[in-house]
Amino acid sequence: MTEIADALPKSGPPATEIADWIRSQIRANRFVPGQRLVEVDIIRRTGGSRFKVREAFQRLAAEGLLEIEEFRGASVREASLAEVSQLYRARAALEGICAADFTRLASDEDKERLREIAEKMETCVESGAAEQFGKLNGEWHSMIMRVTRNDVIADLVSRLNTPVHHLLFESFYRGDRMNEATRDHRAILDAILAGDPEAAEKAMRRHVENGLQFLTSLDRALFGD
Repeated sequence: MTEIADALPKSGPPATEIADWIRSQIRANRFVPGQRLVEVDIIRRTGGSRFKVREAFQRLAAEGLLEIEEFRGASVREASLAEVSQLYRARAALEGICAADFTRLASDEDKERLREIAEKMETCVESGAAEQFGKLNGEWHSMIMRVTRNDVIADLVSRLNTPVHHLLFESFYRGDRMNEATRDHRAILDAILAGDPEAAEKAMRRHVENGLQFLTSLDRALFGD
């Protein structure tokens, strides 16, 4: 069953692990904006104590992922478009740094692997495989951060990626956006292969900012100004 598969593997986990698990459920759209998190359900699914679950809720509320109300408990918080804009601006700066570092530090094998992932994404565009495109996109970005060993930046980016509109996230990899993302990745890759860290950083910043522009236009189309 899904609940069993999603549960943490050991009993009595600390609050940090429970928070990580809840965060992963939000990122995977299993917990959606506005959904109330029932304390006893989280205890059952994670094996955590009531005290640790409440501590995890407080941690996630401090991150802006949950909202805690008196008499109602914790619920998943939905970020406004203005907040998402700030998150994307932070991502653009952080991932730009990683792209520059990757250009300087990556081995030829690393660069070839990045190129292979980019080519697989292009195949997904041709076949319209949006879900697979999204997975490969995450792998592509994660690899750049992992190879450069920017663990702090990787953790920050992971947290910044979570509180994005549920509806917008599900609509993100469709049509023109996949084509645009592919062109952006090619520009970043070209700069990396050319050994130009400044151009790679600039291309990565532009790529993340283009994602924000798409989200903004989609939000207006769906909900109006």
